[in-house]
Amino acid sequence: MPDVRLTTPSYLVLGIIDTLGEATPYDVKVEAARTVAPFWAMPHAQVYAQCDRLVDGGLLSEVRQTSGRNRRLMKLTETGREALSAWLADPSFVPVEAREHGILKLWFGARPDVLAPVQFAEHRSLLEGYEELAEDVGPLLTRGQREALEFGIRYERMMLDFWQWVEQRDA
Repeated sequence: MPDVRLTTPSYLVLGIIDTLGEATPYDVKVEAARTVAPFWAMPHAQVYAQCDRLVDGGLLSEVRQTSGRNRRLMKLTETGREALSAWLADPSFVPVEAREHGILKLWFGARPDVLAPVQFAEHRSLLEGYEELAEDVGPLLTRGQREALEFGIRYERMMLDFWQWVEQRDA
């Protein structure tokens, strides 16, 4: 069994498959888009590549369905379950990489009077979506899921405050 270097995307795939019990790469892609995409985006091609790496590394088992579309159904192996558990138990800190396009544009000289109103409106829309989600399904979420949603709410509030500040400085 090859030694596989596990990355955050690896753990994302392991976590989703663990949550679902078993899944195809497509199921992982759909579940990632439905759940964690607001705070952890992962390109579709990377989902498939991670699944292949984790199967090759013995962290996932794979069964090909013999009927229909010959789909690959994957489950965590004991090694995969242990790796996911160890990662979840590790409290180490990794600094955030915001990757906010608007901030990068500011850095390189974009006009704040043009940029700020659009950024403010988009972040307000995201905040409203998160707040609506919290109201609609908040009580159904696990504690960790609710806390991740709260992060999104607080992040968007902070971004609204920031873009309002930028706009006021430009006035």
